[in-house]
Amino acid sequence: MSQKLHLVFGGRVRDPQALEFKDPSKLDVVGIYADYAAAEKAWRGKAQKTVDDAEMKYVIVHLHKLLEPKLAD
Repeated sequence: MSQKLHLVFGGRVRDPQALEFKDPSKLDVVGIYADYAAAEKAWRGKAQKTVDDAEMKYVIVHLHKLLEPKLAD
């Protein structure tokens, strides 16, 4: 069984409806997590702290899908 890694990061976006970050060099890399539940907990914590700032957005990236595209969810 392959490991399903997840990356959580965020930053200021140009448009709250999109994922274009204003300054990628200033992204807040929260961490890499071994399962979705841990990644979601980290994401939720960061997202809740910035809920009143529409230009701040945090996301979860499924690294395992990039590393092994044929890997099932």
